[in-house]
Amino acid sequence: MAKTKLIEVSLPLDTISRESAREKSIRHGHPSTLHLWWARRPLAAVRAVLWSSLVDDPSAHPDRFPTAEDQKTERKRLFGILERLIVWENSNDPDVLAEARSEIHNSVTERYRALPSVTERYRALPSVTENNSSNLLKVKVLDPFCGGGSIPLEAQRLGLSAYGGDLNPVPVLITKAMVEIPPRFAGRLPVNPKSRVESGLKTWRGAQGLAEDIRYYGEWMRERAWERIGHLYPQVDGKTVIAWLWARTVQSPDPSWNGHVPLLKSGILRNRPGKPVVWVEPIVNRDTKTVSYEIREGGMPGKWIIGRGGGICVATGAPISFKYIREQGKKGRIEVANIGMVVEGKKRRLYLPPGPDIDFDRPKEVPSVVLSDNPHNFQTPLYGMETTDSLFTNRQLVVLTTFSDLLTEVRKVVTQDALSVGWNSERVRLRDGGQGVAAYADALVTYLAFVVNRCANYWSNICSWHSSREIIRNTFGRQAIPMVWDYAEANPFSSSSGNWQGQLDWVVKAVTHLPASQKKGEVIQREAKARLRDSERSVVCTDPPYYGNIQYADISDFFYVWLRHNLSDVWPDECATLVTPKKDELVAHQYRAGSKEAAREHFEAGMTKVMEQIARVHHPDFPATIFYAFKQQETKDGGVSSTGWETFLQSLVDSGLQVTATWPIRTEMGSRVIATGNAALASSVVLACRPRADDASLETRGGFMEALRSELPEAVGLLQEQAIPPVDMAQSAIGPGMRVFSRYRRVVEANGDTMRVRTALALINKVLEEVLSEEETELDAESRFALTWYRQFGHNPGPFGDAETLAKGINTSVAGVAEAGVAESKGGSVRLLTREELDPEWDLAEDRRLTVWELTQHLVARLDMSEVRAGELLARVGGFGDYGRRLAYLLYEAANAAGRTEDAVAYNSLVA
Repeated sequence: MAKTKLIEVSLPLDTISRESAREKSIRHGHPSTLHLWWARRPLAAVRAVLWSSLVDDPSAHPDRFPTAEDQKTERKRLFGILERLIVWENSNDPDVLAEARSEIHNSVTERYRALPSVTERYRALPSVTENNSSNLLKVKVLDPFCGGGSIPLEAQRLGLSAYGGDLNPVPVLITKAMVEIPPRFAGRLPVNPKSRVESGLKTWRGAQGLAEDIRYYGEWMRERAWERIGHLYPQVDGKTVIAWLWARTVQSPDPSWNGHVPLLKSGILRNRPGKPVVWVEPIVNRDTKTVSYEIREGGMPGKWIIGRGGGICVATGAPISFKYIREQGKKGRIEVANIGMVVEGKKRRLYLPPGPDIDFDRPKEVPSVVLSDNPHNFQTPLYGMETTDSLFTNRQLVVLTTFSDLLTEVRKVVTQDALSVGWNSERVRLRDGGQGVAAYADALVTYLAFVVNRCANYWSNICSWHSSREIIRNTFGRQAIPMVWDYAEANPFSSSSGNWQGQLDWVVKAVTHLPASQKKGEVIQREAKARLRDSERSVVCTDPPYYGNIQYADISDFFYVWLRHNLSDVWPDECATLVTPKKDELVAHQYRAGSKEAAREHFEAGMTKVMEQIARVHHPDFPATIFYAFKQQETKDGGVSSTGWETFLQSLVDSGLQVTATWPIRTEMGSRVIATGNAALASSVVLACRPRADDASLETRGGFMEALRSELPEAVGLLQEQAIPPVDMAQSAIGPGMRVFSRYRRVVEANGDTMRVRTALALINKVLEEVLSEEETELDAESRFALTWYRQFGHNPGPFGDAETLAKGINTSVAGVAEAGVAESKGGSVRLLTREELDPEWDLAEDRRLTVWELTQHLVARLDMSEVRAGELLARVGGFGDYGRRLAYLLYEAANAAGRTEDAVAYNSLVA
């Protein structure tokens, strides 16, 4: 029988969420900076999920950990390893990784030994190193929806064989660049002549040599590009231009003005605290019917020229409707005007008026495909910008094609340099498994093509100027291509935002930080079902598409056209199609399917087939783990609201998988995020699943409820013991609840219908409320009174009569509640005391009527001062503190339900 894994019992959720959120602020060296991909899973979360799905839970070894206390102690030890493992700074720490790999090794090989103590038992086990990892390499981790490559990368970092697949060639190439290429050239010296002489390094570890060559040859390309097109980016008064600022213009609809007028969104160029605002002012010349532009400092623009309702003619004040602008765009009549320049100053950005007009010829051959017609994600086609090349100015197309052409030339230079330092002259290409000169040249061209793609993201006419940071915004501020009315055109040869060198540096740092430690890594362009069929007995960990959230295939065409243009010789199979495959993409989009219903059916049927395949091929010794976004748009099914989350769970259950755990992981924590409504939802939910037993039985609704009431209390108690924050309790409890529901072949309603997941979730929540409510009976009478009063009145006063009735019903009195220091009774009303009114000198040893309520409020008050103060009090009350934790769960639920966010934050923090 398969052993229970740690992820199926408990996780240090708060730490995982905190590290996942912190990772978003880490840029230098992070793999996400190699190439843009949307909705990547945080590496900390992926590493935690993979590791905990392979490591045994102590309950799987009752002979070694016979009591609940023994198991709790062992989990604490495992949590310590996990918490060290997921810290970003430890990503490539050999000691931390060796410790983590040893635990996987122990669980995979069952080499526990019957020694007297836990400490001696683990000391006796051999450590796992690069040279002693054969058992780990036998574990194949497969992500059939590899996306940005987080899962294969972290599997490789843990010493496992990493396999990936995706229908879309863009993520396939990104993931290859992270897990296939670096190990092949790990530990090699750079081939360029400069780095070998000037670096001072005697040993080149991991991908250091590869990264150094990317830097050198990227700079070589910049020098050659400057020689050819540097004249297109002239200096102004001896200063380098950072960006040229442009505004789109249209013919005024007012017949009294026969000329074009700008469509400026705000005109603000600098808006920093403590500094005067810098902005563009349109100057109207009524004699010549023209508009010119001046840079102003101080004050503010009078009004926006285009907003949500349309534009305003700066010359006459006439309204300019979006309908009119779209008509002009479709006819090719939207033009642009230079409204200013940003130049490099000694200490700050300088803003200058427009320079002289320069005419730029469009390159003869430019890669281009038609953009999607979905107006929700693609707004430019509404205005006549219907192809990818229309998203660039002529000058931007010139520079992009120039750098692209240089990729062919750089291959020759790399080849010559590699041969001159004694590299193998083998001509086997990278795609065929080569490791010689030809393959290495392919590798460098791949990464440098990624630099071109990063530049495309900053060199389009959809890039705006960020006035508060004074930098260029990239094209994809979100997962869509918006319409931008005033845009910034970067200078590739400046030393400021949007330049070639900056984009090159991001790629170099990302490659340097890649593990490049194991030989096993294989990523194939293939749709998920086929990739799964090819990978029997794999440990599946994946992050599937989220219903209708993102049109990956459509938006990735922006990058694919350049990858295909630059890498079709290096990766001919991945670059074989004109556009990314879309027909079989597993998303629910009515624009592609024809209707909402057809989109829903496409997604449900496809996801169910994928889950069925996972149930067939997944390794029986481990749970499959699946990330899924919890925030979902809603659809309507027969008048019943059904979210994408429920749709996904239904597909999973229908496929023959049993859910064994669900864990919410937050990546948007900020300082102390908790919140109500949408903000309370986790960024993603991780599910652990195993194939349902072949002999699974049927069950009735009543039998299902009986099983829930029997099993959920113990599961919730364990979650509380592990300090799962109250904000995460409902989502975490879905795991043990769905474990019960999904272990049956089906649950039958009274009328014979099969119970749906939506109904099961409602019943799980109902029983969870019962479990939490039952804990009230263990509280003292005064605390039960205070909890009930808080639910209704909070800390506001309520009628004395109501309070007296409530108090009598739970065998206390209002006077007793007041004497206990919980509330005050005055003037015919009763009010709970606030934490600010508590006695700061309170001594529990002197309190003759100690209540759980009073203890909990003092703990929260002291936590606001410091964790040390709260910890000191908790240590003094001993086991009594457990009641305070239980009350904090109940108070969180009450505060959250009533919208008392500040209180909810406080009680959630106390538990966490």
